[in-house]
Amino acid sequence: MTQEVRVRFAPSPTGYLHVGGARTALFNWLFARHHQGKFILRIEDTDYARSSEEMVEGILQGLRWLGLDWDEGPFSQSQRLARYGEFVEELLKRGCAYRCFCTPDELAARRSGQGKGEAWLYDRRCLAIAREESESRVRARNTFAVRFRVPAGKTVFRDSVFGEIEVENENIEDFVLQRSDGVPTYHLGVVVDDLDMGITHIIRGADHISNTPKQILVYQAVGEALPVFAHLPLILGSDKQRLSKRHGATSVMAYADMGYLPEAFFNFLSLLGWSPGDDREILSRQELIALFGLDRVGKANAVFGLDKLDWFNNQYIRNAAPEVLQRTVNEELHARQVWPQGAAGCEPGRMDAILELLKSRARKLSDFSGTFRAFFSDDFAYDAAAAAKFLADPRLKDILPVLLERYQNSPAFTIESTEAELRKVAEEAGVKAGLLINALRVGLTGQGVAPGLFDVMLVLGRDTALARLRRLIEYL
Repeated sequence: MTQEVRVRFAPSPTGYLHVGGARTALFNWLFARHHQGKFILRIEDTDYARSSEEMVEGILQGLRWLGLDWDEGPFSQSQRLARYGEFVEELLKRGCAYRCFCTPDELAARRSGQGKGEAWLYDRRCLAIAREESESRVRARNTFAVRFRVPAGKTVFRDSVFGEIEVENENIEDFVLQRSDGVPTYHLGVVVDDLDMGITHIIRGADHISNTPKQILVYQAVGEALPVFAHLPLILGSDKQRLSKRHGATSVMAYADMGYLPEAFFNFLSLLGWSPGDDREILSRQELIALFGLDRVGKANAVFGLDKLDWFNNQYIRNAAPEVLQRTVNEELHARQVWPQGAAGCEPGRMDAILELLKSRARKLSDFSGTFRAFFSDDFAYDAAAAAKFLADPRLKDILPVLLERYQNSPAFTIESTEAELRKVAEEAGVKAGLLINALRVGLTGQGVAPGLFDVMLVLGRDTALARLRRLIEYL
């Protein structure tokens, strides 16, 4: 492309950055970076009742977490009201817009009189008002909105994802550009901003396809060239319904709080509606930039699956550099007020050994402060279900003290020696080794499911393992 690519992400701060918005921002960012273009951030904050600075900061926080840096902005529509007013005046002068003095009550009454099941379009009543009469009403301080005068014919455009789209203009009502309080509608603000900011490609969700013909008419009314339009497929939940809170968290930062890595979430989002052209799924940021193009965005709606996100997160956790994983896990532990002591703090290298043992099992960072808590702190409880299942046998009260004595007297404390001693004690007591293995696993980790017991004992170390065995004996 010879012309500089300029794309934008333009969220409304009426909520935090949700998954759909994050995917839109990510695709715009990848497209801009692929073409060495500009990624512009614009805040569409003219819904004053629902917009807030808190929501703006929440959106920025989500973008930063994903690593989506912007080249220009953030610009706020609320700071550009005078510019929208100038644009409306130009459309009025060109005869492409007119003032509408119909009150909300009058419009509601006419709409209610429409036949049942019939779509209602504005009846153009105020289009018949002469210019002189319109000006007189303005001077008399009558309130009015400004509507766009939709021309006859049809609007045709080519979407980079969905192909050619054609709409008969008779099915488009004379839509409002500026409300009676002077605030621009979406259709006015978005076109003025995109023109002023030199946007070359508009990449947004497929739910905006119905808005596009109206906006194209505004471009044509002022004789401006159209940008390239690309509408992204919707994101659905696993039940194929529109993604909502019932499918889990929808705010991006909620996923951060749940323990997902930004790199994993970035990779996962990039494949919701786009394909690299082969079977690869784990792709670095630079690989995604190099490969990204609108020609590989699919028409089919994408499905957001937590199981798949968990898989991505596990891949990124297990493949993280040791020093990065240790820093990240420490941040998680401190955030949850789990201070590494005992097992993890016994000696240099203990933390690395623990993470090496656990990382293939971790789906989220929160697993380290939750399910794996006992590997980092002595402050943990026995899982109730695991205790009921594996600690109920009365023979354990007599056998475990024998096992403790053997471990205390053994000169070695290795995977091989700890297993040999346990099996020997079990054989002498006439019980299966599994009885002791399962009970000891609960005593050491608090869980009924964990890595191999003797691997666990090794990474915890002799002192911690034996202290927890004593605790288990006291519990029984």
